Amino acid sequence: MSKKKLIYSIERQKARWGWIFVAPSLIFFSLFSFYPIFTAFYTSLFKKKLLSLKPPDFIALGNYLYLLKSPDFWNSMRATIVFTLGTFIPILVFSLILAIFISSRKRFQNFLQLAYYSPAVLSSVVAAVIWLLIFDPRGLGNQWLNFLFRSPGVDHKWLANSIMVQLSTMLVYFWKYVGYFTIIFIVGLASIPQSIYEAAKIDGGNDWKNFWYITLPLLKPTTILVSIISMLQCLRTFSTQYLFTQGGAPLAPINVITLNIYHTAIRDHQIGRASAMSIILFIIMMLFTWIQFKTSRADEISY
Repeated sequence: MSKKKLIYSIERQKARWGWIFVAPSLIFFSLFSFYPIFTAFYTSLFKKKLLSLKPPDFIALGNYLYLLKSPDFWNSMRATIVFTLGTFIPILVFSLILAIFISSRKRFQNFLQLAYYSPAVLSSVVAAVIWLLIFDPRGLGNQWLNFLFRSPGVDHKWLANSIMVQLSTMLVYFWKYVGYFTIIFIVGLASIPQSIYEAAKIDGGNDWKNFWYITLPLLKPTTILVSIISMLQCLRTFSTQYLFTQGGAPLAPINVITLNIYHTAIRDHQIGRASAMSIILFIIMMLFTWIQFKTSRADEISY
């Protein structure tokens, strides 16, 4: 056997064993990810009641056409976009600021990381219950605002006013996840070689210029990662809005798509329509992910 054929045979064996080792993960991922997606798309083509024993009626894209004409669906789109923009942008900005602040400290770094990360350990249900107590008319939320604005005894209606309830859900999500993304940024900052900053210092660069011309460009992969994860988290938010509405908050301002899917499937038993909304949400998430990956390929920075 020639040397070339021997190398080719060895490479084929490596590839074969590689597929053998990867196959369990692919099967597991396909079973719990791809199969539900295909099932949801298939179900979205039918008019199907959740608990009905009657065979579903095939209506093709009827559920999608109904949703495009539904004011309730477009209200959910509005609520989802408002929540995503109002949460995603502050999380991205403040997590970066906190990461730079913690990384610049010579003392208490571990304590600060633990303190900011600790809310991420809590489940979303526990976090929502904690903030329900804070947003109570006699809770700390009113006390803080009344102290700042010197307006004792005023109820700011955190869970009653349409604008305040949207702000409330954003605050809960921001509080819970800003520490998590701060840790990711800290890891990204630690991967930047200190020799680059030392060279910039010799050339007369100050902290502000270092941030704009060194830190931000070299932190681009981490920023893209945080952007994708945080945006996807915001788009599929559910538990905070659900528990707030159960606590008496108005539904319309915070009726995000995931909450609408739940109500449509569980309360109205329209599983076909709920599946159509799930597919639309999936397409939106994939579209934003593709856009972020596409933009990240331009002007790549290496060091």
